Amino acid sequence: MTRGATAEPKKYLVTGGAGYVGGVVAQHLLEAGHRVVVLDDLSTGHLAGVPAGAEFVEGRVQEAARLLDGTFAGVLHFAASSQVGESVEEPGKYWRNNAGGTLDLLEAMRGAGVPRLVFSSTAATYGEPRNVPISETAPTAPTSPYGASKLAVDHMIGGVCAAHGLAAVSLRYFNVAGAYRPVGGPDGPLLGERHDPESHLIPLVLQVALGRREAVSVFGDDYPTPDGTCVRDYIHVADLAEAHLLALEATSPGEHLVCNLGNGSGFSVREVIRTARAVTGHPIPERAAPRRAGDPAVLVASAELARRRLGWRPSRTELAGIVADAWEFARRQDGWKGPER
Repeated sequence: MTRGATAEPKKYLVTGGAGYVGGVVAQHLLEAGHRVVVLDDLSTGHLAGVPAGAEFVEGRVQEAARLLDGTFAGVLHFAASSQVGESVEEPGKYWRNNAGGTLDLLEAMRGAGVPRLVFSSTAATYGEPRNVPISETAPTAPTSPYGASKLAVDHMIGGVCAAHGLAAVSLRYFNVAGAYRPVGGPDGPLLGERHDPESHLIPLVLQVALGRREAVSVFGDDYPTPDGTCVRDYIHVADLAEAHLLALEATSPGEHLVCNLGNGSGFSVREVIRTARAVTGHPIPERAAPRRAGDPAVLVASAELARRRLGWRPSRTELAGIVADAWEFARRQDGWKGPER
């Protein structure tokens, strides 16, 4: 049974459960014996990412009121627009989808008497950190509408908890990677990362190994880090999913807990590329590119609060293992769009 499983099966709504993290969390809930309803409009998610055994409803998060009733023990909320660059170009989309959609969800939960929420927040709420590792007490100063919309939702949830007795946890992720094989053996299906367009480093590097790209761009090599490239905290998606199940029971009515999720150590862009070369056996050429505006030199989490309050400790912390899981998923998906559901 997955860590965080409860003895009593319950029913949960997973918004955005056809996406990468939402799908893996939905799978963990199923393995823990729970009933899962996935709500996703498939604008960025994929039917192939919805785990077998989950009930799937196509629709926007704003439509949650037509699904929720008193039989649901809680909601795990992943439905959001999540591209930083796009948010700068189309801020209205991010306020409408992320903040507006969550407000509709919270009102639907209140109307149906659903008592618990776990929200997919982000390290982008912190912006340029003053100190590393970053704790939950660090100043929040997002540098994009994406980060600002997620921070607004965190504040929104806190207000609903105080006013109406919701029990909630916001989990601020750092860099999520890897793939998860559901219980069933080494030949079973894999749940992994598929974005279009892709913007995350590990999948981009693996696309070079697969021959989809000629080289991986390294945006800046003059940062104040050991090799001049940005350093990020990578967390395996299965460790992340386990934190969500633990978070379901972590708070009391009226409490809103905010926790960072990360490994507490970082890897540079060039360390990721070197590791991918070793895992794939491919040379993976790199191409120098200018710094991107708003890219901090180092983003590493302090997850001490999650360890203390959730009882959570990541177990898949080796970069080579994270990359190897992502590589297996990428090879399986190369040229494959997923079965009809």
